Amino acid sequence: MAPAARISERARDQAAFWVSLAVLLLVCSLYPAVSGGGVAGVSFPSVMPPFGLSFRADLLSFTLGLITALIWVLVSLYSWEYMLHEGDRTRFYAFLLLTLGGCLGTVMAGDLITLYLFFEVMSLAAFVLVVHDGTPQAMRAGYLYLLMTIGGALALFFGIIVVYRLTGSVALTVPGTLPAASGLPFAAFLALLAGFGMKAGMVPLHIWLPEAHPVAPSPASALLSGIMIKIGAYGLIRVIYNLFDPASVGNAGWNQIVLVLGAITTIWGSVLAIAQTDLKRRLAYSSIGQMGYVLIGLALLSGRALTGDVFHILSHAVMKSCLFLTSGAIILQTGRRTIEELKGVAKEMPVTMGAFTAAAFAMIGLPPFNGFLSKWIIGLGALDAGRAFYTVILLLSSFLNAVYYFPIIVNAYFKPPAEEAIPRREVGYTMLVPMVTLAVLTVLFDVLPRNLPLELAQATAAAVFKAGGGLL
Repeated sequence: MAPAARISERARDQAAFWVSLAVLLLVCSLYPAVSGGGVAGVSFPSVMPPFGLSFRADLLSFTLGLITALIWVLVSLYSWEYMLHEGDRTRFYAFLLLTLGGCLGTVMAGDLITLYLFFEVMSLAAFVLVVHDGTPQAMRAGYLYLLMTIGGALALFFGIIVVYRLTGSVALTVPGTLPAASGLPFAAFLALLAGFGMKAGMVPLHIWLPEAHPVAPSPASALLSGIMIKIGAYGLIRVIYNLFDPASVGNAGWNQIVLVLGAITTIWGSVLAIAQTDLKRRLAYSSIGQMGYVLIGLALLSGRALTGDVFHILSHAVMKSCLFLTSGAIILQTGRRTIEELKGVAKEMPVTMGAFTAAAFAMIGLPPFNGFLSKWIIGLGALDAGRAFYTVILLLSSFLNAVYYFPIIVNAYFKPPAEEAIPRREVGYTMLVPMVTLAVLTVLFDVLPRNLPLELAQATAAAVFKAGGGLL
């Protein structure tokens, strides 16, 4: 390859990182405006008449935008080396950034039309990442993902139409716009639950997720599981605390639907994860189970549970991104992807496996890792709401997490390889730095004397409850 071509490819690969870093800095610059419950916004009424486009950042938008941009920076850096082994890198990086734009546009949307537009941009751009390899398996998984995305989009569209019919507005700025006492609002609630729940991996709308992860490039898997499914949860928080209000939803008993689906999602994902022999499929089902925690936390309508919910969104983004990146590194270097084949891999890739182990301990909920703290707070929130059953669900899921993560760790560290291990070097620093950074964050999120992520989660939950007319 000519030197000029190599420079051009290097510049292209690095552009995604620098754009993501610039986005992260821009998101951070919003904090002075949104701290203390402030709001920053801008509207473009002449675009897409008659509704226009509007963008609005509050603490919830900032928190989701911050973790999105941070994970994107790390994944973009990781992709420099990983994608050298893949084709169509120009397309990959273009849709990587387009998906980032869709995610940020969704969480920063000031009205339902803007949210819907960017939610679909995110979903359709992610389809290209899922089918990147172009294999028959990838195309089948992509087709299923696309069908589910279209179905979810239609459900969201129906819900938005009903909201507009009932209120004459598509704004997200007025809490409790919809009454929770009649059939049509309930239909809107169910439609919005289906549309956002599909993206969040909620059972029974989860079927696309375990098919998409094994075939997508590992950087894409990290973003799909670490970030994109959280955008679905973000939408549900907006539905319960902005379009409706927590008191009305609780009085009507609609949150009970989300709680039951959350409990089913938690156990179903965890049980099916145990049965998977493919490493990435096991991680995919694990993501489904973890999203059950998020559904439970947002539907308990307890201030402490919502704090744990937001903190778990942040924590899971770190934990699961680390797991998919380390798994991708192992598969890339060794070609092994089943649990049985991972015997002895820790001797070949000690740093990578160390990062995987830290993230796995965090997922199980062992102290001093961040997963312990988020589950602890959600569990206390369930007790605050008088729903101890859901605390038991969290404990049972943590046990199941141990059942499917410990065999991976035991095989890697304590079992001899099935065949003679071939000495292999670790991946390069552009892959190691993101993995190690995420692994370190799983600890720092729990042991820092001043836990800034937890403080941000507490402030966000307080602002959400205040906006929804509730009290912590």
